[in-house]
Amino acid sequence: MIRSFRLFRPFRPIALLAAGLAGIVLAGAAAPDPRAARVATVVEASGFAGEVLVGAGDRVLVDRWFGMPQIAADATPRSWPWQSVTKQVVATLVMQQVAAGKLALDAPADRYLPALKGAIAAPTLRQLLQHRSGLRNPDDTPPGKDGWPAFYTATGSPLGWCLGTRAAGGGEWRYNNCDYLVLGAILDRVTGQPLASLYAARIAAPLGLKSRFVGAGRGIALDWPDGVTPAERAILARFGAAGGLAGSARDLWKFDRALTDGKLLPQTARATLWAGDPALGYQALGQWSFEASLKGCAATVRIIERRGGIGRFQARNLILPDRHIAIIAFTNRADFDFGEIWQGKGFSYDMLSAAACS
Repeated sequence: MIRSFRLFRPFRPIALLAAGLAGIVLAGAAAPDPRAARVATVVEASGFAGEVLVGAGDRVLVDRWFGMPQIAADATPRSWPWQSVTKQVVATLVMQQVAAGKLALDAPADRYLPALKGAIAAPTLRQLLQHRSGLRNPDDTPPGKDGWPAFYTATGSPLGWCLGTRAAGGGEWRYNNCDYLVLGAILDRVTGQPLASLYAARIAAPLGLKSRFVGAGRGIALDWPDGVTPAERAILARFGAAGGLAGSARDLWKFDRALTDGKLLPQTARATLWAGDPALGYQALGQWSFEASLKGCAATVRIIERRGGIGRFQARNLILPDRHIAIIAFTNRADFDFGEIWQGKGFSYDMLSAAACS
């Protein structure tokens, strides 16, 4: 027994030290965030196919491909068409110029784009941002053999077409891609930079983003599984300021964080950007802003929502600014139903509840 005791005793401090170090490591390791598992459960049960990213503060809780081939963790993040989330970015660029005193929201747009002058008063910038411009609508052009309205497959100037016959601004809300094509032209003229260069200088470069406009310069690699066809790429390029941005989900999350943290706009300009108008279905400037009850949350939650949909692609960019949470979803399934948050059910509602509430 004495020999056994002497053989054991010298190793006891080492064993204790190892146990202590293990305890320190375990104590210092971040526990898995339960929100990640809740969101994954919602997505897996929905049949969603695409990429979902959930960010909270400066952490990415979820960034996974569901129902599609997984992308290796060390691979370059794959890019998606941002579709009409582009409008949210363009509205931010407009508000940067408003904050700098170079644009005024309620000034007639022909002050900045003389081509809008005519017998009918030009819409204001606010009316353009809120889809109340009275401009002719590309979606009204007859569909071609491929089913697209002819505007999106034509080769003429998109802006020239948009500046044709129009009605007076300020009427009822009607979604119209020409509104943002005109805003893009205004930004070009006021800043002296093409929109793609302005985006690169004012947003992409400061935030370290690789996203850019389709068709600008070298373009961007849309090389994820089942990627974009040449015909789709040409259509995305024609959308321009209305839907032509492309990039990774991580890039969009960085944009959301910077916007929420006040790095892209002064507080007053951001408040204007996010002021939802109940009379317009809570349309703000380039996005929707409203409060909703979520499952498991004691109080209503403020939500900034931007949707996208071009051809077979869909996108959702959902920001909960007061909780510093962003949820981004991209899919190439046009028939997937995201549901309506305000109805208290559906995919977007369930994801928000899982990410924001206990």
